[in-house]
Amino acid sequence: MQKINVTAVSYLNTKPLLYGIFKSDIAQQIDLQLDIPSVCAEKLRDGRADLGLVPIAVIPEIANAQIVSDFCIGAEGAVKTVCIFSQRPLQELDTIYLDYHSRTSVELVKILLQEYWQLEPKLLPAQAGFENQISGRTGALIIGDRAIGLDQQFTYTYDLAEAWMDHTGLPFVFAAWVSNRPMSPEFIGAFNQALQLGLDYLPQLMLLLPPPHPFFDLNEYYTRYIHYHLDAPKREAMALFLQKIQVNQHAPLPTGK
Repeated sequence: MQKINVTAVSYLNTKPLLYGIFKSDIAQQIDLQLDIPSVCAEKLRDGRADLGLVPIAVIPEIANAQIVSDFCIGAEGAVKTVCIFSQRPLQELDTIYLDYHSRTSVELVKILLQEYWQLEPKLLPAQAGFENQISGRTGALIIGDRAIGLDQQFTYTYDLAEAWMDHTGLPFVFAAWVSNRPMSPEFIGAFNQALQLGLDYLPQLMLLLPPPHPFFDLNEYYTRYIHYHLDAPKREAMALFLQKIQVNQHAPLPTGK
């Protein structure tokens, strides 16, 4: 039997879903590779993967894209690990570096700056080590595990999922399971069961994971900040976000105040 090529994000927030896959029989049917979000998107877009947990901003770019799972990486309010960090208030920033790991978070920053905060700092694509550029009037969008503990290091933290909910009244979906070809109902059913298994085993998983930071509560992160079920409000939020980025693609990138 030919295995299904699967790519998934390797962040802490995906560990419960991956744990369920590894503990289930579905692991025998797939070839799983772990990547940063932007690479997951590239692999699904160019056909190197059949199924992926990918940033939702790339869904319009994937041929024959289909959301095949009832699970996602989402938030209903603050998410803790997708934030702008700075030493000065947001309205005083001249420049914000944009994390290269995920397009969804970058597009979300653009929407919030325009519609919610109504600010026009210069937005710069970041490269490795950009976290060290945060000082004075320069801030940065940092996502994933690298964001853990940075709220203790920088004076100001702006949580993007929290700002989105304040702006729209909706939760947010950062990543969803998307395929670029039809999947059988039997596989989809077994895949969803595997992901639910991982959530059912969450207490066991947390015993196996080392604390990522002395001031970071892993249990609180999984049970309060990350929401895994792709329910109707999240689907509504996802549709609204994709609509907004379609509009923003025709808008010029802010170049400064």
